[in-house]
Amino acid sequence: MAKTLGFIGLGIMGAPMAGHLIAAGNTVYLYTIEGVPSQLSDAGGKVVNSAAEVAQNADIIFTMVPDTPHVEAVLFGKGGVAEGFSAGKIVVDMSSISPIETKKFAQQIEELGGKYIDAPVSGGEVGAKAASLTIMCGGDQAVFDEVKPLFEKMGKNITLVGGNGDGQTTKVANQIIVALNIQAVAEALVFASKAGADPAKVREALMGGFANSRILEVHGERMVKRTFNPGFRIELHQKDLNLALNGARSLGVALPNTANAAQLMNGLAANGGGGLDHSALIKAIELLSGHEIG
Repeated sequence: MAKTLGFIGLGIMGAPMAGHLIAAGNTVYLYTIEGVPSQLSDAGGKVVNSAAEVAQNADIIFTMVPDTPHVEAVLFGKGGVAEGFSAGKIVVDMSSISPIETKKFAQQIEELGGKYIDAPVSGGEVGAKAASLTIMCGGDQAVFDEVKPLFEKMGKNITLVGGNGDGQTTKVANQIIVALNIQAVAEALVFASKAGADPAKVREALMGGFANSRILEVHGERMVKRTFNPGFRIELHQKDLNLALNGARSLGVALPNTANAAQLMNGLAANGGGGLDHSALIKAIELLSGHEIG
């Protein structure tokens, strides 16, 4: 029997993800604070007035909101999922939030008789629109198997890493790697440009060698072309690196380069760049170097 779905949080990422579920022929109930995009309702999505209404109508409830407090509010706040929840339903949180709080949220949903999967994603707006996201999951195998056909409408590389919270831990690790790669590409292009080389040609040459990466390909092009309209905002990456550093502190792990990348993002945000794409990290390197590429 087909499941009825719900999707809460319809921003840059959530809107195209929900759109894929609707396009696949699912009944999808929709709610977001900012107002549901018309293209989703026009495609057949069912607009409701609260997260509680989503939960009342849906068997599987997806959430895609910015940060840990937002997930908590959507699930357990006034008008939240818990108010419309009943035993047997599944919550799938695809936000990028605290692994520790995720475990608490999962326990609370289980106490209501439900099931919980944390399933943060990587791939940005491009991946969300192309249904090519990487999805990192934490939860029970049986619940994962039930939801996986729906994940396949939104992503390509879908992995159950372990129990609740392990998907979020994997996403934090992902964000460490992405931030440090963006920083490396930024430093390389600023260095090359200041030395007199054409950064666009340098990037082209590097893409044929061992330094090639998805970051060099996509974010390097953004840096060269100065296209910093957000696919993934600096302020959201700041949040993710703070999760990494707070986790490292509690685990007794040293993350010196992560801390450095976080400080560069802090500096850029302090200069008005928090809403830019995270490829704009190069602007912090340029400011420190007194040189802008391009």
